Amino acid sequence: MAAAALPMELCFAARAGTPAPAGRAPKRPKKRRAGAVTTVRCAATAPAPMGEKTEYRDGPLERAFMGLFARKMEKYATGGRGKKQQPETKKKAVWDWDYESFVDVSRRVMVGRTRAQQQEAVREVLLSMLPPGAPEQFRKLFPPTRWACEFNAALTVPFFHWLVGPSEVIEVEVDGVKQKSGVLIKKCRYLENSGCVGMCVNMCKIPTQDFFTNEFGLPLTMNPNFEDMSCEMIYGQVPPPLEEDPASKQPCYPNLCECSLSTDMTPKTEALHLQNGYTLTHIHPPFASSGSISTPSAPVCPKLQ
Repeated sequence: MAAAALPMELCFAARAGTPAPAGRAPKRPKKRRAGAVTTVRCAATAPAPMGEKTEYRDGPLERAFMGLFARKMEKYATGGRGKKQQPETKKKAVWDWDYESFVDVSRRVMVGRTRAQQQEAVREVLLSMLPPGAPEQFRKLFPPTRWACEFNAALTVPFFHWLVGPSEVIEVEVDGVKQKSGVLIKKCRYLENSGCVGMCVNMCKIPTQDFFTNEFGLPLTMNPNFEDMSCEMIYGQVPPPLEEDPASKQPCYPNLCECSLSTDMTPKTEALHLQNGYTLTHIHPPFASSGSISTPSAPVCPKLQ
């Protein structure tokens, strides 16, 4: 019999001598550097805190999901406005992909496209993942009732773990009624790896909301928290218009997203901004260390303009 797929683990670097919290696996020593031992903590339910990068140990099943999505997205990935897609080299098997290459493909999908075109590309990818007539069948099976909202919230936690990281079902209030149709993503893996507010909004939040609300007929609102990279999903709640959504007016992470850097910008990065139609006056400098990570004294993330 084939071996069962190993579950995905979450790890983040820590200094030796720091006790592992309850419920986490023992520390594993790594290479010694400058007299110190770096260890890796692994957990099944908690990502690394802000300021530390979570390291995921994906199993074959998670990598297969990444590869499946990435290969669908590759047809929309271009080298820039007016440029054709690069000639395809030897095609990867679905399990040969990792999360970084998945994020890279989605980043290239954004190149040369407007915000609306980016969102439409994601919609086309999502539709291509489904068999013909799937949205209609979903509407029949899951009309917008409390049960359908709570059922989909429960499914989200295990099925989207590979994409967004650890999450849990929470109680929310929809139209004055309390129900367990909310999902709290503790620290979104996609936002953490992309480091870009615009990618979060254009490639995840808006397309996912639109897909569930308009294609499946089940309203969904996603409320990312850019202070700690968590996100609240509320099934059954109609999302607000984009112009009224606070996420559409959000600055980016100056130390993580290349679009927010104005100093030390390489010619290649500067050319990429201009190629995408961004003017360098839109790009704000890193904020002072005393400022909030997501509220620097700067305008909206360039990819949201």
